[in-house]
Amino acid sequence: MRTKIDIKFWLGIAISVCFMVFLFKDIEFSQLWSVLAKVDYRYVLLAVACNFISYFLRAVRWHYLLIPVKCVSLSSLYPATIIGYMANNMLPARLGEFVRAYILAQREELKTPAVFASLVIDRLFDGFTVMLILLITIFTLKLPQGLSDAETVLRTGGIVTFFLYAGVVAFLFLLKRQTLRTLAWTGVLLKPFPKSISDRIIPLLGSFIDGIRISSVGRHIVAMLLSSIAVWVFCVIPVDLVLQGFNIQLPITASMFILVLLVFAVMVPASPGYIGTYHSACFMGLSAFGIDKSTALSVALVIHGIGFFPVTLAGFYYLWRNKLNLNLIAAGRENE
Repeated sequence: MRTKIDIKFWLGIAISVCFMVFLFKDIEFSQLWSVLAKVDYRYVLLAVACNFISYFLRAVRWHYLLIPVKCVSLSSLYPATIIGYMANNMLPARLGEFVRAYILAQREELKTPAVFASLVIDRLFDGFTVMLILLITIFTLKLPQGLSDAETVLRTGGIVTFFLYAGVVAFLFLLKRQTLRTLAWTGVLLKPFPKSISDRIIPLLGSFIDGIRISSVGRHIVAMLLSSIAVWVFCVIPVDLVLQGFNIQLPITASMFILVLLVFAVMVPASPGYIGTYHSACFMGLSAFGIDKSTALSVALVIHGIGFFPVTLAGFYYLWRNKLNLNLIAAGRENE
């Protein structure tokens, strides 16, 4: 088991190295430093502040998601959120989600599966909001001439992804409301596969959906929707602020386009911190608008840096303040 985890880890490292080599192979470092020296870092500082606002808004949304389980204060939710994002930057396989759930469960005396189930819903809200941003982008953003084929592919891919995602949400809704019937239909759909697969998936789905609870109170649902939109507004703004810091004048839809590419980039296997894949997505997004290579790579480095270093440092601060050990938490054990 240990060997398998190590293989995935080193594969991610290799992928990141390949992407970084590809990005830097034709770049002159003197030109790169020259571009970075001309940046108005006041915009960068504002971008960092907006990122932390987005983390706070995530804690607000998490508060409403957990109401059916327990009314948890933001003083517990915000540190757990920050530590979770720090852990995603430092640990492989997005273990930050488990760390985030484990820390809050321990602090609030909750069952970890119930807290983790709330994070599944949290990610569903994120996914739908990103899909909404994608749809707005592909129908309003005009890419430069010569990229009409890419625009068509992006539009088609966005629509297909949106409906696939909507299908997942519809399945989870039916699984929650009509659990036995949906599990029965799932068993029918799995009949072409080996019986051992069905025997594992059906009980797993049953226990998973049992842990998912969501408030049916109207104001809670509205709060979750509004906070989701606000979270991603404060994810788009930092991208736009960094572009302004580099004196790059592009419409806000361009920042939305780049953000969507970044979201897809973090899904690609890579080293902890999404090194390489994250930079490449930003680089390609900017290159589509005719931004030169040195400037595009400089922007990618800064955007990644403001999303990596501040929250990582803040996460370690909250670990220190609460006398927690990241390695023990990631292993699923309490720091005695």
